[in-house]
Amino acid sequence: MQQFVYKIKDKDGVHARPAGLIIHHAVKFKSDIILTAKGKQISLKGGIFSLMGLGIRCGDEIAVSCTGEDEAEAVIDLKQAFEDNL
Repeated sequence: MQQFVYKIKDKDGVHARPAGLIIHHAVKFKSDIILTAKGKQISLKGGIFSLMGLGIRCGDEIAVSCTGEDEAEAVIDLKQAFEDNL
């Protein structure tokens, strides 16, 4: 398992456009990808509404863990996707 922690910088928090981009990145990988925020966990492959439903705001910290055969690549790609979009 590989993971990273990220602090949301977008003033609007997690909203539709960046959430869709993050999900788009996650579904490319075979690994299980779990996002933890506000004491809840979701699969980033579960769709945009599960991610937006967490109500993640600017300044909130999230943790993303990847487990599987391409976990190293997934962590690198997703961390960059969060930095670029949120």
